[in-house]
Amino acid sequence: MSNPQFAAELLERAERQGPVTIGLAGAGQMGTDIVVQVALMPGLRIGAISEVRPQAAIDAALLAGHDRSDIVQASSASDIDRVIEAGKVAVTEDLHALAAAGRIDVIIDATGNPNIGTLFALEVMKNGKHIVMLNVEADITIGRFLKEEARKAGVVYTGAAGDEPACTLEIIGFAKSLGFGIVAAGKGKNNPLKIDAMPADYEKEAAERKMNARMLVEFVDGSKTAIEMVAIANATGLVPDVPGMHGPTATLEQLADVLCPKEDGGVLHRKGVVDYSIGKGVAPGVFCVIETKHPRVLERMIDLKVGKGPYFTIFRPYHLTSLEVPLSAARAVLYKRADMEPLDHPVAEAVAVAKRDLGVGQSLGMIGETDYRGFAMTWEDARKKGALPLGLAERAKVVKPLKVGEFLTYDNCVPDDSMVVTQIRRRLDQSDGRFVTSAVA
Repeated sequence: MSNPQFAAELLERAERQGPVTIGLAGAGQMGTDIVVQVALMPGLRIGAISEVRPQAAIDAALLAGHDRSDIVQASSASDIDRVIEAGKVAVTEDLHALAAAGRIDVIIDATGNPNIGTLFALEVMKNGKHIVMLNVEADITIGRFLKEEARKAGVVYTGAAGDEPACTLEIIGFAKSLGFGIVAAGKGKNNPLKIDAMPADYEKEAAERKMNARMLVEFVDGSKTAIEMVAIANATGLVPDVPGMHGPTATLEQLADVLCPKEDGGVLHRKGVVDYSIGKGVAPGVFCVIETKHPRVLERMIDLKVGKGPYFTIFRPYHLTSLEVPLSAARAVLYKRADMEPLDHPVAEAVAVAKRDLGVGQSLGMIGETDYRGFAMTWEDARKKGALPLGLAERAKVVKPLKVGEFLTYDNCVPDDSMVVTQIRRRLDQSDGRFVTSAVA
Protein backbone atom coordinates (compact mmCIF):
# COMPACT_ATOMS: atom_id res chain seq x y z
CA MET A 1 0.00 0.00 0.00
CA SER A 2 2.74 2.46 0.96
CA ASN A 3 5.91 3.01 -1.04
CA PRO A 4 8.90 1.48 0.84
CA GLN A 5 11.23 3.81 -1.07
CA PHE A 6 9.37 6.95 -0.04
CA ALA A 7 11.73 8.03 2.75
CA ALA A 8 14.74 7.54 0.47
CA GLU A 9 13.08 9.54 -2.31
CA LEU A 10 12.41 12.38 0.12
CA LEU A 11 16.06 12.44 1.12
CA GLU A 12 17.17 12.39 -2.52
CA ARG A 13 14.89 15.32 -3.24
CA ALA A 14 16.27 17.20 -0.22
CA GLU A 15 19.83 16.67 -1.47
CA ARG A 16 18.94 17.91 -4.96
CA GLN A 17 16.55 20.79 -4.22
CA GLY A 18 16.35 21.12 -0.46
CA PRO A 19 13.63 19.69 1.77
CA VAL A 20 9.95 19.88 0.88
CA THR A 21 8.90 23.11 2.57
CA ILE A 22 5.44 23.13 4.13
CA GLY A 23 3.27 26.09 5.03
CA LEU A 24 0.68 25.39 7.72
CA ALA A 25 -2.57 27.27 8.31
CA GLY A 26 -3.70 26.75 11.88
CA ALA A 27 -1.78 25.70 15.00
CA GLY A 28 -4.52 24.14 17.07
CA GLN A 29 -4.41 20.55 18.30
CA MET A 30 -3.92 19.02 14.85
CA GLY A 31 -1.69 21.79 13.55
CA THR A 32 0.63 21.39 16.53
CA ASP A 33 0.84 17.65 15.89
CA ILE A 34 1.83 18.35 12.28
CA VAL A 35 4.59 20.78 13.29
CA VAL A 36 6.04 18.25 15.74
CA GLN A 37 5.81 15.30 13.35
CA VAL A 38 7.41 17.15 10.43
CA ALA A 39 10.41 17.94 12.64
CA LEU A 40 10.99 14.17 12.93
CA MET A 41 10.62 13.36 9.23
CA PRO A 42 13.50 13.17 6.74
CA GLY A 43 13.34 15.52 3.78
CA LEU A 44 10.55 17.75 5.13
CA ARG A 45 10.46 21.03 7.01
CA ILE A 46 7.92 23.53 8.28
CA GLY A 47 8.69 26.86 6.64
CA ALA A 48 5.88 28.99 8.01
CA ILE A 49 2.82 28.81 10.24
CA SER A 50 -0.16 31.12 9.96
CA GLU A 51 -2.17 31.49 13.15
CA VAL A 52 -4.46 34.22 14.51
CA ARG A 53 -2.91 33.51 17.93
CA PRO A 54 0.82 33.80 17.16
CA GLN A 55 1.83 32.39 20.52
CA ALA A 56 0.10 29.10 19.64
CA ALA A 57 2.28 28.82 16.53
CA ILE A 58 5.40 29.73 18.53
CA ASP A 59 4.51 27.12 21.18
CA ALA A 60 4.05 24.47 18.49
CA ALA A 61 7.45 25.21 16.99
CA LEU A 62 9.09 25.16 20.41
CA LEU A 63 7.45 21.82 21.17
CA ALA A 64 8.88 20.50 17.91
CA GLY A 65 12.40 21.35 19.13
CA HIS A 66 13.06 24.65 17.36
CA ASP A 67 15.06 27.22 19.33
CA ARG A 68 13.14 30.36 20.18
CA SER A 69 15.68 32.42 18.24
CA ASP A 70 14.81 30.39 15.13
CA ILE A 71 11.10 31.24 15.30
CA VAL A 72 10.58 34.61 13.64
CA GLN A 73 7.37 36.59 13.22
CA ALA A 74 6.68 37.79 9.68
CA SER A 75 4.10 40.18 8.27
CA SER A 76 4.47 39.67 4.50
CA ALA A 77 5.28 37.04 1.91
CA SER A 78 8.74 38.50 1.40
CA ASP A 79 9.35 38.41 5.16
CA ILE A 80 8.36 34.73 5.21
CA ASP A 81 10.72 33.97 2.33
CA ARG A 82 13.64 35.68 4.09
CA VAL A 83 12.98 33.70 7.28
CA ILE A 84 12.84 30.41 5.35
CA GLU A 85 16.04 31.26 3.42
CA ALA A 86 17.75 31.75 6.79
CA GLY A 87 16.72 28.22 7.80
CA LYS A 88 14.20 29.41 10.38
CA VAL A 89 10.45 29.08 10.92
CA ALA A 90 8.20 32.03 10.12
CA VAL A 91 5.08 32.79 12.15
CA THR A 92 2.45 35.06 10.64
CA GLU A 93 -1.13 36.13 11.32
CA ASP A 94 -1.66 36.74 7.60
CA LEU A 95 -3.05 33.84 5.56
CA HIS A 96 -2.54 35.86 2.37
CA ALA A 97 1.18 36.17 3.10
CA LEU A 98 1.42 32.42 3.67
CA ALA A 99 -0.34 31.67 0.38
CA ALA A 100 1.94 34.05 -1.56
CA ALA A 101 5.31 33.09 -0.05
CA GLY A 102 7.57 31.83 -2.84
CA ARG A 103 9.72 29.53 -0.70
CA ILE A 104 6.80 27.28 0.26
CA ASP A 105 6.10 24.17 -1.85
CA VAL A 106 2.82 22.99 -0.36
CA ILE A 107 0.30 24.24 2.17
CA ILE A 108 -1.77 22.31 4.70
CA ASP A 109 -5.11 23.85 5.67
CA ALA A 110 -5.94 22.97 9.29
CA THR A 111 -8.40 25.84 9.85
CA GLY A 112 -11.54 23.63 10.00
CA ASN A 113 -13.92 26.31 8.70
CA PRO A 114 -15.62 25.66 5.32
CA ASN A 115 -15.74 29.30 4.22
CA ILE A 116 -12.24 30.24 5.39
CA GLY A 117 -10.92 26.97 3.97
CA THR A 118 -12.50 27.65 0.58
CA LEU A 119 -11.13 31.19 0.32
CA PHE A 120 -7.71 30.07 1.43
CA ALA A 121 -7.55 27.04 -0.88
CA LEU A 122 -8.45 29.21 -3.88
CA GLU A 123 -5.74 31.71 -3.01
CA VAL A 124 -3.14 28.98 -2.43
CA MET A 125 -3.85 27.41 -5.82
CA LYS A 126 -3.87 30.81 -7.53
CA ASN A 127 -0.34 31.22 -6.20
CA GLY A 128 0.72 27.93 -7.80
CA LYS A 129 0.95 25.82 -4.64
CA HIS A 130 -0.39 22.39 -3.80
CA ILE A 131 -3.03 22.28 -1.05
CA VAL A 132 -3.68 19.53 1.50
CA MET A 133 -7.15 19.87 2.98
CA LEU A 134 -7.71 18.75 6.55
CA ASN A 135 -10.87 20.80 6.04
CA VAL A 136 -13.20 17.91 5.13
CA GLU A 137 -16.20 20.17 5.72
CA ALA A 138 -15.18 22.32 2.73
CA ASP A 139 -14.34 19.26 0.64
CA ILE A 140 -17.79 17.67 1.00
CA THR A 141 -19.45 20.98 0.16
CA ILE A 142 -17.52 22.13 -2.92
CA GLY A 143 -14.57 19.75 -3.26
CA ARG A 144 -15.22 18.98 -6.92
CA PHE A 145 -14.98 22.70 -7.72
CA LEU A 146 -11.70 23.00 -5.82
CA LYS A 147 -10.34 19.93 -7.62
CA GLU A 148 -11.13 21.52 -10.98
CA GLU A 149 -9.50 24.80 -9.93
CA ALA A 150 -6.38 22.85 -8.96
CA ARG A 151 -6.35 21.16 -12.35
CA LYS A 152 -6.55 24.54 -14.08
CA ALA A 153 -3.69 25.86 -11.94
CA GLY A 154 -1.54 22.78 -12.52
CA VAL A 155 -1.35 21.93 -8.81
CA VAL A 156 -2.59 19.16 -6.53
CA TYR A 157 -5.73 19.40 -4.38
CA THR A 158 -5.81 16.50 -1.94
CA GLY A 159 -7.47 15.19 1.17
CA ALA A 160 -5.18 14.39 4.07
CA ALA A 161 -3.53 11.08 4.88
CA GLY A 162 -4.23 9.92 8.43
CA ASP A 163 -7.84 11.03 8.46
CA GLU A 164 -10.31 8.13 8.20
CA PRO A 165 -11.46 8.95 4.64
CA ALA A 166 -7.98 8.74 3.10
CA CYS A 167 -7.09 5.70 5.21
CA THR A 168 -10.26 3.95 4.04
CA LEU A 169 -9.48 4.82 0.42
CA GLU A 170 -6.09 3.17 0.89
CA ILE A 171 -7.63 -0.22 1.68
CA ILE A 172 -10.42 0.21 -0.89
CA GLY A 173 -7.73 0.78 -3.52
CA PHE A 174 -5.81 -2.25 -2.28
CA ALA A 175 -8.91 -4.45 -2.54
CA LYS A 176 -9.90 -3.12 -5.96
CA SER A 177 -6.40 -3.60 -7.34
CA LEU A 178 -6.65 -7.29 -6.37
CA GLY A 179 -10.02 -7.61 -8.09
CA PHE A 180 -12.17 -7.97 -4.97
CA GLY A 181 -15.69 -6.58 -4.97
CA ILE A 182 -16.39 -3.81 -2.46
CA VAL A 183 -19.45 -4.56 -0.34
CA ALA A 184 -19.03 -1.91 2.37
CA ALA A 185 -16.34 0.41 3.64
CA GLY A 186 -16.04 2.74 6.60
CA LYS A 187 -14.76 3.24 10.10
CA GLY A 188 -15.23 2.39 13.71
CA LYS A 189 -16.75 5.32 15.59
CA ASN A 190 -14.24 6.57 18.14
CA ASN A 191 -16.66 8.26 20.52
CA PRO A 192 -20.02 7.09 21.91
CA LEU A 193 -22.90 8.29 19.69
CA LYS A 194 -25.16 10.86 21.36
CA ILE A 195 -27.10 12.79 18.74
CA ASP A 196 -28.29 15.50 21.16
CA ALA A 197 -24.82 16.20 22.61
CA MET A 198 -24.20 19.84 23.57
CA PRO A 199 -20.83 21.56 24.20
CA ALA A 200 -21.75 22.60 27.74
CA ASP A 201 -21.96 18.94 28.73
CA TYR A 202 -18.49 18.16 27.39
CA GLU A 203 -16.36 21.01 28.71
CA LYS A 204 -14.66 18.83 31.33
CA GLU A 205 -13.91 15.94 28.97
CA ALA A 206 -12.70 18.33 26.28
CA ALA A 207 -10.32 20.01 28.74
CA GLU A 208 -8.97 16.62 29.84
CA ARG A 209 -8.37 15.68 26.19
CA LYS A 210 -6.90 19.12 25.41
CA MET A 211 -9.43 19.87 22.72
CA ASN A 212 -12.25 22.30 22.00
CA ALA A 213 -15.65 21.25 23.41
CA ARG A 214 -17.38 22.15 20.12
CA MET A 215 -14.97 19.95 18.20
CA LEU A 216 -15.52 17.08 20.63
CA VAL A 217 -19.29 17.37 20.21
CA GLU A 218 -18.88 17.30 16.43
CA PHE A 219 -17.47 13.80 16.94
CA VAL A 220 -19.97 12.69 19.59
CA ASP A 221 -23.20 13.83 17.89
CA GLY A 222 -22.33 11.96 14.68
CA SER A 223 -21.59 15.01 12.55
CA LYS A 224 -17.96 14.11 11.90
CA THR A 225 -18.87 10.53 11.03
CA ALA A 226 -21.43 11.77 8.50
CA ILE A 227 -18.86 14.16 7.01
CA GLU A 228 -16.20 11.46 6.74
CA MET A 229 -18.49 8.84 5.22
CA VAL A 230 -19.76 11.35 2.64
CA ALA A 231 -16.17 12.24 1.77
CA ILE A 232 -15.42 8.55 1.15
CA ALA A 233 -18.62 8.18 -0.89
CA ASN A 234 -17.87 11.15 -3.11
CA ALA A 235 -14.32 9.93 -3.73
CA THR A 236 -15.33 6.35 -4.62
CA GLY A 237 -18.96 6.18 -5.75
CA LEU A 238 -19.97 4.11 -2.71
CA VAL A 239 -23.21 5.40 -1.14
CA PRO A 240 -25.03 5.44 2.21
CA ASP A 241 -27.34 2.41 2.08
CA VAL A 242 -30.08 4.19 4.04
CA PRO A 243 -30.45 7.79 5.28
CA GLY A 244 -28.22 8.15 8.32
CA MET A 245 -26.49 4.83 7.53
CA HIS A 246 -26.93 1.71 9.66
CA GLY A 247 -24.18 2.23 12.26
CA PRO A 248 -24.47 -1.30 13.67
CA THR A 249 -22.96 -2.50 16.94
CA ALA A 250 -20.93 -5.04 14.97
CA THR A 251 -17.57 -6.06 16.38
CA LEU A 252 -14.57 -6.43 14.09
CA GLU A 253 -15.26 -10.17 13.85
CA GLN A 254 -18.93 -9.54 12.96
CA LEU A 255 -18.50 -6.84 10.30
CA ALA A 256 -18.52 -9.21 7.31
CA ASP A 257 -21.67 -10.93 8.64
CA VAL A 258 -23.55 -7.68 9.34
CA LEU A 259 -22.48 -5.27 6.60
CA CYS A 260 -23.51 -7.62 3.82
CA PRO A 261 -26.76 -8.07 1.85
CA LYS A 262 -29.98 -8.94 3.67
CA GLU A 263 -30.37 -12.12 1.65
CA ASP A 264 -27.08 -13.31 3.17
CA GLY A 265 -28.09 -12.44 6.73
CA GLY A 266 -26.81 -8.86 6.85
CA VAL A 267 -28.49 -5.46 6.97
CA LEU A 268 -27.67 -4.04 3.53
CA HIS A 269 -30.18 -3.40 0.76
CA ARG A 270 -27.32 -3.27 -1.76
CA LYS A 271 -23.60 -3.70 -2.10
CA GLY A 272 -21.17 -0.81 -2.51
CA VAL A 273 -21.96 1.29 0.56
CA VAL A 274 -20.30 3.45 3.20
CA ASP A 275 -21.12 2.88 6.85
CA TYR A 276 -19.66 2.84 10.34
CA SER A 277 -19.74 0.58 13.36
CA ILE A 278 -19.96 1.31 17.05
CA GLY A 279 -19.02 -2.27 17.92
CA LYS A 280 -16.03 -3.32 19.99
CA GLY A 281 -12.65 -3.64 18.32
CA VAL A 282 -13.34 -1.57 15.20
CA ALA A 283 -12.34 1.94 16.33
CA PRO A 284 -9.90 3.55 15.76
CA GLY A 285 -9.52 1.53 12.60
CA VAL A 286 -11.05 1.60 9.13
CA PHE A 287 -12.40 -1.36 7.23
CA CYS A 288 -13.55 -2.75 3.93
CA VAL A 289 -15.93 -5.71 3.57
CA ILE A 290 -15.01 -7.48 0.34
CA GLU A 291 -16.12 -10.46 -1.72
CA THR A 292 -14.75 -12.76 -4.38
CA LYS A 293 -16.66 -14.94 -6.81
CA HIS A 294 -13.79 -17.26 -7.67
CA PRO A 295 -13.78 -20.54 -5.71
CA ARG A 296 -9.97 -20.75 -5.67
CA VAL A 297 -9.60 -17.27 -4.18
CA LEU A 298 -12.41 -18.01 -1.73
CA GLU A 299 -10.61 -21.19 -0.66
CA ARG A 300 -7.33 -19.33 -0.16
CA MET A 301 -8.94 -16.51 1.88
CA ILE A 302 -10.55 -19.06 4.18
CA ASP A 303 -7.28 -20.99 4.44
CA LEU A 304 -5.48 -17.77 5.36
CA LYS A 305 -8.05 -17.26 8.14
CA VAL A 306 -9.16 -13.89 6.77
CA GLY A 307 -12.72 -15.05 7.46
CA LYS A 308 -15.18 -17.82 6.77
CA GLY A 309 -16.62 -16.27 3.58
CA PRO A 310 -18.35 -15.47 1.37
CA TYR A 311 -17.56 -11.97 2.68
CA PHE A 312 -14.31 -10.91 4.33
CA THR A 313 -13.14 -7.89 6.28
CA ILE A 314 -9.82 -6.25 5.57
CA PHE A 315 -8.84 -3.84 8.27
CA ARG A 316 -6.39 -1.07 9.03
CA PRO A 317 -6.38 -0.99 12.85
CA TYR A 318 -5.28 2.62 13.20
CA HIS A 319 -5.47 6.06 11.67
CA LEU A 320 -2.83 8.43 12.94
CA THR A 321 -4.78 11.61 12.12
CA SER A 322 -2.52 14.65 12.00
CA LEU A 323 0.67 12.60 12.37
CA GLU A 324 0.21 11.16 8.86
CA VAL A 325 -0.85 14.41 7.18
CA PRO A 326 2.69 15.45 6.15
CA LEU A 327 2.81 12.35 3.90
CA SER A 328 0.11 13.87 1.70
CA ALA A 329 2.06 17.10 1.46
CA ALA A 330 5.21 15.24 0.47
CA ARG A 331 3.43 13.07 -2.12
CA ALA A 332 1.79 16.12 -3.67
CA VAL A 333 5.24 17.63 -4.24
CA LEU A 334 7.15 14.48 -5.22
CA TYR A 335 4.54 12.68 -7.30
CA LYS A 336 2.05 15.46 -8.16
CA ARG A 337 -0.60 13.05 -6.93
CA ALA A 338 -3.60 13.38 -4.63
CA ASP A 339 -4.11 10.85 -1.85
CA MET A 340 -7.81 11.59 -2.05
CA GLU A 341 -9.97 13.77 -4.28
CA PRO A 342 -13.70 13.89 -5.06
CA LEU A 343 -15.32 12.48 -8.17
CA ASP A 344 -16.61 14.89 -10.79
CA HIS A 345 -20.18 14.37 -9.53
CA PRO A 346 -21.23 13.68 -5.94
CA VAL A 347 -23.17 10.58 -4.91
CA ALA A 348 -23.75 11.52 -1.26
CA GLU A 349 -24.48 14.58 0.85
CA ALA A 350 -23.97 15.54 4.47
CA VAL A 351 -27.05 17.50 5.52
CA ALA A 352 -28.19 19.13 8.76
CA VAL A 353 -30.80 18.01 11.30
CA ALA A 354 -32.08 20.31 14.08
CA LYS A 355 -30.72 19.38 17.52
CA ARG A 356 -33.33 21.57 19.20
CA ASP A 357 -36.34 23.68 18.23
CA LEU A 358 -35.21 26.59 16.06
CA GLY A 359 -37.13 29.87 15.76
CA VAL A 360 -37.64 32.21 12.81
CA GLY A 361 -34.89 34.81 12.50
CA GLN A 362 -32.28 32.76 14.28
CA SER A 363 -28.78 32.78 12.80
CA LEU A 364 -27.27 29.32 13.09
CA GLY A 365 -24.00 28.52 14.80
CA MET A 366 -21.19 26.17 13.88
CA ILE A 367 -21.10 22.41 13.43
CA GLY A 368 -20.74 20.85 16.88
CA GLU A 369 -22.64 23.59 18.68
CA THR A 370 -26.28 23.56 19.82
CA ASP A 371 -28.33 24.08 16.66
CA TYR A 372 -27.88 21.13 14.32
CA ARG A 373 -25.97 17.92 13.64
CA GLY A 374 -24.67 16.26 10.50
CA PHE A 375 -26.52 13.43 8.77
CA ALA A 376 -25.49 11.41 5.70
CA MET A 377 -27.71 10.41 2.79
CA THR A 378 -27.45 9.89 -0.94
CA TRP A 379 -27.14 12.95 -3.15
CA GLU A 380 -30.44 12.04 -4.80
CA ASP A 381 -32.29 11.78 -1.46
CA ALA A 382 -30.88 15.15 -0.41
CA ARG A 383 -31.98 16.67 -3.72
CA LYS A 384 -35.54 15.37 -3.29
CA LYS A 385 -35.76 16.80 0.24
CA GLY A 386 -34.25 20.14 -0.74
CA ALA A 387 -31.89 19.51 2.18
CA LEU A 388 -29.42 22.22 3.14
CA PRO A 389 -25.81 21.00 2.82
CA LEU A 390 -24.14 20.81 6.20
CA GLY A 391 -21.30 23.04 5.00
CA LEU A 392 -23.76 25.89 4.39
CA ALA A 393 -25.56 25.72 7.75
CA GLU A 394 -23.26 28.05 9.66
CA ARG A 395 -24.69 31.61 9.63
CA ALA A 396 -27.82 30.44 7.77
CA LYS A 397 -31.04 32.24 8.80
CA VAL A 398 -34.10 30.28 9.91
CA VAL A 399 -37.15 31.49 7.95
CA LYS A 400 -39.65 28.84 9.10
CA PRO A 401 -39.76 27.28 12.57
CA LEU A 402 -38.16 23.86 12.98
CA LYS A 403 -38.74 21.16 15.56
CA VAL A 404 -35.93 19.02 16.93
CA GLY A 405 -35.16 16.20 14.50
CA GLU A 406 -36.36 18.03 11.38
CA PHE A 407 -34.11 18.53 8.37
CA LEU A 408 -32.78 21.98 7.56
CA THR A 409 -33.82 22.72 3.99
CA TYR A 410 -33.59 25.53 1.48
CA ASP A 411 -37.27 26.13 2.30
CA ASN A 412 -36.87 26.69 6.05
CA CYS A 413 -33.36 28.16 6.08
CA VAL A 414 -31.50 30.66 3.90
CA PRO A 415 -27.73 30.22 3.73
CA ASP A 416 -25.48 33.25 4.03
CA ASP A 417 -24.84 34.41 0.46
CA SER A 418 -21.98 36.64 1.58
CA MET A 419 -19.86 33.51 2.08
CA VAL A 420 -17.91 32.36 -0.96
CA VAL A 421 -18.59 28.71 -0.14
CA THR A 422 -22.33 29.44 -0.47
CA GLN A 423 -21.85 31.28 -3.74
CA ILE A 424 -19.83 28.44 -5.27
CA ARG A 425 -22.22 25.77 -4.02
CA ARG A 426 -25.22 27.60 -5.48
CA ARG A 427 -23.52 27.66 -8.86
CA LEU A 428 -22.74 23.95 -8.62
CA ASP A 429 -26.34 23.18 -7.68
CA GLN A 430 -27.68 25.23 -10.56
CA SER A 431 -25.35 23.50 -13.01
CA ASP A 432 -26.73 20.18 -11.72
CA GLY A 433 -30.33 21.39 -12.09
CA ARG A 434 -30.68 21.18 -8.33
CA PHE A 435 -32.41 23.63 -5.98
CA VAL A 436 -32.98 26.46 -8.45
CA THR A 437 -32.99 29.35 -6.01
CA SER A 438 -31.95 32.98 -6.08
CA ALA A 439 -28.58 32.61 -7.74
CA VAL A 440 -25.47 34.44 -6.75
CA ALA A 441 -23.38 35.60 -9.71
